Amino acid sequence: MISFSRNRNLAGRGLTFALLMLLAAALLQACGGAASGNQTGKPSNNGAVTSTGTEGAGAVDSKSEVPAVLNYGYIGSNELNLPGGAEGWGLYKGIIQEELKKHGIEQIVLTGFPNGPDQTESLISGRIDVGGLGDTPAIIAYASGAKTRLINQTNITNIAYLLTTAEGPKTIEELAGKTISIQKGSYMHRYVVGLLKQAGVADYKLVHMLSPDGQAALTRGDVDAMTNSGFPAHKLLADGYTLIDSSSSHPELHGTSVTVAAESYLEKFPDFPKVWNEARQKALEDLQQHEEEYYQFIADLNKTTVELAKKVSPISEISEQSFVEEGIKRISGTKDFLVEEGLAKKDFSIEEWALKVE
Repeated sequence: MISFSRNRNLAGRGLTFALLMLLAAALLQACGGAASGNQTGKPSNNGAVTSTGTEGAGAVDSKSEVPAVLNYGYIGSNELNLPGGAEGWGLYKGIIQEELKKHGIEQIVLTGFPNGPDQTESLISGRIDVGGLGDTPAIIAYASGAKTRLINQTNITNIAYLLTTAEGPKTIEELAGKTISIQKGSYMHRYVVGLLKQAGVADYKLVHMLSPDGQAALTRGDVDAMTNSGFPAHKLLADGYTLIDSSSSHPELHGTSVTVAAESYLEKFPDFPKVWNEARQKALEDLQQHEEEYYQFIADLNKTTVELAKKVSPISEISEQSFVEEGIKRISGTKDFLVEEGLAKKDFSIEEWALKVE
């Protein structure tokens, strides 16, 4: 009995102690919750602050919702695995990574694509979140139902070239009855169709080929002409190919470069357009202060000379603003043309597609 009574007393004391500990823990938790409520908008991860526009009691830190990895696509292929322009420079120097890290993005995975249509397929499938490409494939994809938003125009002077061999057609009119290699759905596709229409040439055949295949076909005589752009076009000219025409003579047929983002990604990171464009602006300001180094970077990307880099990719053609009137005018003209030709499945407003951020 004595033994039993003693154990029961000990058990009672233990129960009392446990209840006191639970009460203390509850009080501490309540104090902790109150402290957190007073620090709304100040995330605990690395001290970076992202405003959600809902400051006050009960606000949720938007940074916790931002995916840690951003999958970004660009057009091209090079040993550095980087695009050109302000985006490429910013990624090369770490400027963009530094800015995006403030908002919870810890890693940027870059993927190069041979053309815009391939990139838009990856954007639609979710393989990439954001992409930089020519306006034509971006428009065609959106008109076909791709859930994307246009967040900027990075260049509004993309030049397309129409090339042939020394023995090939010399004028646009001589392309009547000929076969032309194009990259279907690219801004070069839009250029050549518009060019031939302006010249009144209706009897021609277009075949889809990537640039290396188009060059090989042109050399064999399987096609009579091919479209190309940028450094590859200038290399062909240096190798003895002949220029029939370029969009430099038809500014209304210039392509523009754009950045588009998947709506599914923007749902997770609504502030992305503002954050990205601000990071891009910092990169642009930096490259403008290091012009020679930038041109060397472009030359290295394309395995060419600094002199040609200055000619093909002048800094002056990099857009300083996300959207400008002339850029909207050109991309709207491209959209109207694609709808008229049946290349874009439906008409839409560029202004409604564009996600402009003040």
